Amino acid sequence: MSGSTTFVPKNPVLKWFESRLPIIGLVHSSFVAFPNPRNLNYFWTFGGILAFMLVAQIVTGVVLAMHYTPESTLAFASVEHIMRDVNFGWLLRYMHANGASMFFIAVYIHIARGLYYGSYKAPREILWILGVIIFLLMMATAFMGYVLPWGQMSFWGAKVITSLFSAIPLVGDAITVWLWGGYSVGNATLNRFFALHYLLPFMIAGLVVLHIWALHVPGSNNPLGVEVKSKKDTLPFHPYFTVKDGLAVVCFMLFFSYFVFYVPNYLGHADNYIEANPLVTPAHIVPEWYFLPYYAMLRAVPNKLGGVCALFGSILLLAFLPWLDTSRIRSANFRPVYRVFLWVWFAAVAGLGYCGSQEPVGGIVTASQILTFWYFFHLLVVLPLLGFFETPLKLPATITDAVLSTTRGSSGAMVAARTTASPSVDG
Repeated sequence: MSGSTTFVPKNPVLKWFESRLPIIGLVHSSFVAFPNPRNLNYFWTFGGILAFMLVAQIVTGVVLAMHYTPESTLAFASVEHIMRDVNFGWLLRYMHANGASMFFIAVYIHIARGLYYGSYKAPREILWILGVIIFLLMMATAFMGYVLPWGQMSFWGAKVITSLFSAIPLVGDAITVWLWGGYSVGNATLNRFFALHYLLPFMIAGLVVLHIWALHVPGSNNPLGVEVKSKKDTLPFHPYFTVKDGLAVVCFMLFFSYFVFYVPNYLGHADNYIEANPLVTPAHIVPEWYFLPYYAMLRAVPNKLGGVCALFGSILLLAFLPWLDTSRIRSANFRPVYRVFLWVWFAAVAGLGYCGSQEPVGGIVTASQILTFWYFFHLLVVLPLLGFFETPLKLPATITDAVLSTTRGSSGAMVAARTTASPSVDG
């Protein structure tokens, strides 16, 4: 479904350049003339929002790195220096810190949309797998970035999470020492995390290019889950979807700006404004909110190695969804039973997030164990079996038929409403 370019440069310099490196034509075919299903809704705009947020995070991160000092006795003070002394340093820091949360809000909606509309099904398996890899790198980048302020929660969060690798048989202790750069979390750890936190966003950007490339081969999925049958089913990316994406980015920026300017520390933790102290353990060690469901899974399993396997397995299993889901129907709109189970699964993930934010005592532990069981049961048992037993609804023949029937139905309803509401001539 790749779009063919109609770009013909008129400027002689551009014509000369294009004949030797047709990069403008490539951009035109990929982001101007590229055909998209005409029924895409606003859930499809989160890809553009994520691209915008990635650029914002890289730009603010590079500028912050110019003023940050990755040394254990100076790191905390350098963050305060950025906040107090660097021109607009407070803005850069709040944009970067809250930008990570905005990034995860957008990516979770993006993943949920893919799950609901079956965007992982053939022929888009590679596209989905690349997305899961990007998600894993995002989590690694965010974790390492959270360590850099070198506050109490940064230090103890790093100690708890890196200690998990010691549960791996035979090589666990060696991996942990290598991560720490010694026998405890310290200056070497901070330096390594800073270097990797700086590097990984550029790796993510490279994978995003592959992700977009993989998207442009089969084209976008759509809310109906019906493949494009003819040109009538599509519209060019520009101006129809550039305008739609632009509006979504502006609305998302307003949401982002509210946190940056009015509640910049709402999504953070107060203990991180206390300098790291290896001799004082915080009363309740919690990660950032976007890690809470996985943190709850980690604590739900009594065995340390089992908890680590549950944590990483919960993410890696997502890469196998194209094969775990045995139904040939993509969209949950036409799978009534799957739709109910999926909303229950979404509720379970939200419940795990709440459990991860609470102290692991009593009913919280029990709830975490039940929700963790259901998380894996849904992916490993419910999803494969539904494909054999569920009776889906009838799919429309084409995207155009569905769009036109909806339009006609809405127009008919409006006419009927006007007729009912209008008084008769006879009064």
